[in-house]
Amino acid sequence: MKIAVLPGDGIGTEIVAEAVKILKVLDLKFEMETADVGGVAYDKHSHPLPEATLKLAKEADAVLFGAVGDWKYDKLERQFRPEQAILGLRKNLGLFANFRPAICYEQLTHASSLKPELVSGLDILIIRELTGDIYFGQPRGRRTSPAATSRAPRRPSTPCATRARRSSASPTSPSRPPASAARR
Repeated sequence: MKIAVLPGDGIGTEIVAEAVKILKVLDLKFEMETADVGGVAYDKHSHPLPEATLKLAKEADAVLFGAVGDWKYDKLERQFRPEQAILGLRKNLGLFANFRPAICYEQLTHASSLKPELVSGLDILIIRELTGDIYFGQPRGRRTSPAATSRAPRRPSTPCATRARRSSASPTSPSRPPASAARR
């Protein structure tokens, strides 16, 4: 299995270094190749996602990605900011979802700002869509008309988001009519 190792910036380099150690301990046959991405790539190659890095990611069976970004890149033009690397990878690799597990171990319930009875036994998986909205939208400027300042409810961009929205009412709370019915 070929793994593209993309440490990125800041804490990403530390996290990926530890993950690589774990992969080596597993005693499985991995071919790992490291490439620059994010701010470090911009500093070395004048772009946050160099062609060589994208090529490596496309040829790999898996990508181990750290983190990108640093305050010192905030004044760069949008297309050169470190976060464009992760957006470019998502778009070019056809990635569409981000899985974020959330587990609260019993030993840590007292450390939460939430009541222990709320977080005790917490074990959920949040699936986040990565294909629309601000991820790939192109800025078109700002609207200045009075209509642009109204806050109409945002419509879900995918059938999956629509289904999630329809089933979001708590089973213990009374059913609410859809927002469109409330406006009639």
